[in-house]
Amino acid sequence: MSETAAAKSPAAGAFSVFERMVAWRYLRSRRKETVISVIASISFLGIMLGVATLIVVMAVMNGFRAELLTRILGVNGHLIVQPLDSPLEDYAQVAGRINGVPGIKYAIPLIDGQVLAQGNVGGGTGALVRGIRGEDLGKISIVASNIKQGTLDGFDGGEGVAIGKRMAENLGLVLGDTITLISPDGDVTPLGTTPRMKGYKIAAIFEVGMSEYDSSIVYMPFSEAQLYFNLDGRAQTIEIYVDNPDDVDALKPLVEQAAQRPIDIVDWRQRNETFFSALQVERNVMFMILTLIVLVAALNIISGLIMLVKDKGHDIAILRTMGASRGAILRIFLMTGAAIGVTGTIAGVLLGVVICTNIESIRQFFSWMTGRILFNPELYFLSQLPAKMDLRETTYVVIMALVLSFLATVFPAWRAARLDPVEALRYE
Repeated sequence: MSETAAAKSPAAGAFSVFERMVAWRYLRSRRKETVISVIASISFLGIMLGVATLIVVMAVMNGFRAELLTRILGVNGHLIVQPLDSPLEDYAQVAGRINGVPGIKYAIPLIDGQVLAQGNVGGGTGALVRGIRGEDLGKISIVASNIKQGTLDGFDGGEGVAIGKRMAENLGLVLGDTITLISPDGDVTPLGTTPRMKGYKIAAIFEVGMSEYDSSIVYMPFSEAQLYFNLDGRAQTIEIYVDNPDDVDALKPLVEQAAQRPIDIVDWRQRNETFFSALQVERNVMFMILTLIVLVAALNIISGLIMLVKDKGHDIAILRTMGASRGAILRIFLMTGAAIGVTGTIAGVLLGVVICTNIESIRQFFSWMTGRILFNPELYFLSQLPAKMDLRETTYVVIMALVLSFLATVFPAWRAARLDPVEALRYE
């Protein structure tokens, strides 16, 4: 059956075989339609790359946030309890009562102090000493499960400390070496306060995967930290780890009640509010900026279809003369433009999934190609490039790309449908 006969056939309904056939023929390249074909190919590539870029960037930012959150909340507590009225001498009893609150994993008494750490090389580096009981350090799984050298067995009984892998590398230290810690809060003498300097054997080296922690934290036995910081019989804070970090607001009154003394509670959101707020703002801005890539590709669909309408003016006139309705012409060009958007979106999703799945291998390949360290852990905190695809977010990207593609076809298709046979012949 010819195109004109199919056009006036009563069996030819909306989105019929005839309309799909004509739309497909208009998508195929012909020798005299090279420019239109190139524009269509550019539109396809633009939508594919735009969708893939959106998916990859959003996945990397999601992975970056998730990895940072996991490591920050793995090393630091979800709730920080500090005494208000008197020193925290009853820390064991307070921690025990808080441990009994439903929803609390464990409460850990801690001593924190800033020191200067010196090793075998370099002039030293700033470090955070965390005094902690051996049994409590074993509960912090992100540290206990990432001991690269040494062991935490007998941590309470000796004077050994656990340091991060990057600190060990920066100071030229290995397992069994001595690290020298210098604290400004030392002994009080008639001449003033003298800095306290003491060497500790390295009993364990850990790597949590976040350079800021691997290069700055020193875990010291709790009793030794009490002596080193002149806090005999006391703790500075109690860090609380909960089952669900989003439930901290509901747990605060229960913790205050269990403490049975005046305390101040700070949650993880307050401690990291600026950091995570900045990540969220950056994520939203990147989404809006990268959406422009898809928008530009959609505009290419408009230009390509307008040129196609102009080139097919004679065909439109014949179809209209032989009985094709305005709606049929409209649907033909809608399908022609939508095909570019749909196939480009599908290809973009597939490309984005492939890149996200192999993002770390791709990073290593380009690092090898360029001879540079891409995604330097010293700058970006993490030792690997993370990517975490979110199904809902990916769905939003797909819907956005499809909507823009369909909207881009409306005006050219409407213009083609508005042409009557006499006007259309002018495009011959």
